[in-house]
Amino acid sequence: MQRHEIKRQTDFQIISEWIMDGQRVLDIGCGRGILLEHLIRTRKIRALGVDTNLDKVKSSVKRGVPIYHGDAESLLNEFPDDYFDWIILSRMVQELSAPGELIDEALRVSSNVAVGFVNYGFWLNRWSTLRTGSRPTNQVFPLSWESGRPYNPVTIQGFNEFAKRKNIDVANAVFLKGNWKDQTNFFPNLFAGYAIYHLRGL
Repeated sequence: MQRHEIKRQTDFQIISEWIMDGQRVLDIGCGRGILLEHLIRTRKIRALGVDTNLDKVKSSVKRGVPIYHGDAESLLNEFPDDYFDWIILSRMVQELSAPGELIDEALRVSSNVAVGFVNYGFWLNRWSTLRTGSRPTNQVFPLSWESGRPYNPVTIQGFNEFAKRKNIDVANAVFLKGNWKDQTNFFPNLFAGYAIYHLRGL
């Protein structure tokens, strides 16, 4: 099984446990709409996705997932406070130009925000950088710096510091080992490869 498929299954399981039947859910950077399709089928949610990639938008439409083609930041500005029950940011914050601002806006528009990201502080990433002197190139980061997309190296420690500084309530956090399947709470900033947070505004 490919790494992205393992990650997708993990998202399905954890986020599905958090979201209740019939809730209003916005998935930012929803890609091909696979997660929303799953939640529509299993949780009967009222869904909306948003993505900038036209091919992925077309794929979402084929799956019957309502989707907005465009910029998430401008879309969020159109919604009143607490419009959604959940906003999902799965593996998106590392690619945003101003992720902190988007999270702030998401917490205005929704009472619950799920944020999932690859932990750049994972020991294998640290070792690769120390050994080669450059950004890791592996299953998680398959492209070299000149070919890859813009990337913010998010770490669990850095995200925790951000949440504390912004007075964001971390209702729950799940840390997964390097296989992205098994959970761990043992020095997660060093030994967790992936993190999923449930955030609530105060």
